[in-house]
Amino acid sequence: MERGRYDVIVAGLGASGSSTLYHLATRGCRVLGLDRHGIPNEASSYHGVTRIIRLCYYESPVYVPLLQRAYENWRALEHACGRHLLHITGSIDAGPTDGWVFPGSLRSCQEHGLEHEVLTAASLQHRFPGYRLPDDMMAVLQPQGGFLVAEQCVVSYVEQALQRGAEVRGCERVVEWMPHASGITVRTDRATYEAEQLIVTSGAWIADLLPLLRPYVQTERQVLGWFQPARPALFLPDRFPVFNMETRDGRYYGTPVFGVPGFKVGRYHHLGQVDHPDQIDRGVYAEDEEVLRFFIREHFPDADGPVLSMKVCIFTNTPDGHFIIGRYPEAEPIIFASPCSGHGFKFASVIGEILADLATGGDTRKWPLDFFGLERFGRTTP
Repeated sequence: MERGRYDVIVAGLGASGSSTLYHLATRGCRVLGLDRHGIPNEASSYHGVTRIIRLCYYESPVYVPLLQRAYENWRALEHACGRHLLHITGSIDAGPTDGWVFPGSLRSCQEHGLEHEVLTAASLQHRFPGYRLPDDMMAVLQPQGGFLVAEQCVVSYVEQALQRGAEVRGCERVVEWMPHASGITVRTDRATYEAEQLIVTSGAWIADLLPLLRPYVQTERQVLGWFQPARPALFLPDRFPVFNMETRDGRYYGTPVFGVPGFKVGRYHHLGQVDHPDQIDRGVYAEDEEVLRFFIREHFPDADGPVLSMKVCIFTNTPDGHFIIGRYPEAEPIIFASPCSGHGFKFASVIGEILADLATGGDTRKWPLDFFGLERFGRTTP
């Protein structure tokens, strides 16, 4: 069945795709959004109630200007939809002084003049008693960190895009695309569409649609856990900053009790289980719980209570842990983004704006797109 022609089709309506849909709709584009799952859903990478947002960024200071714009855009979305989506708790980046997390976070704060405090393990525990770090750890406290209510962010962007004239179709999988002189044809398992451009933000399934990306993206099983604190008051948003922490056993992250019962915690690259997203095991097991509980016992003993919930989501990792954004080398009408490797959600509000700029000829010179290009892997883009 043939459908109408669009300025832009957005394939994948998770965090970045829903934001892209919204930013295009606000510019008056005739835009169609497609998602192989429902909106929202628990098959992708954004479920689990909350996602951390933090302004100081140990991964690279390059991200800080993007984050500053992301905060502005999240607040604008809150104003548009009337929901409280961004909750400020402060953020803790902790680890050994010769590691990655603590010195990287401090560097970002210093290079960009961000408000921050450096805390010893003892001073951190005095300020926030839920934390019990080893004496050889240091922490950066940045007061603007916090968390986003993830599913509500996606839903809000889609709702606002619909109100601005976007068309949205869930449970519809893109099967193939065919570029031609006047744009691109997109065939799904339900219909065929025509557009001038296609933006692919399909997360863990991006390499299925864009095979040239397959060497640069790898999907991994990730497990989130919620645990019942023995002292719940210590783990509420007004007394417990979100955290990223580097330990001898790996990197961990967590958020306070919010939305559902329990203190939330995860380990980056949980058990290192890599598979195609359709084949990733969605069950949760005793070994998944033990990985998280071992960390809690050592660093948050007052949260070492019964497990309340566990969920599986997907990391889509690049070789260097940084995003990939650009035009697809084999088809000029295709723009894509994989803001991934376990730290992309917080950027969705600005990634959508950038992708809309790329599609509509907006000014992208202020953003570090070379840093995110395929060129760094030896690939060239048009």
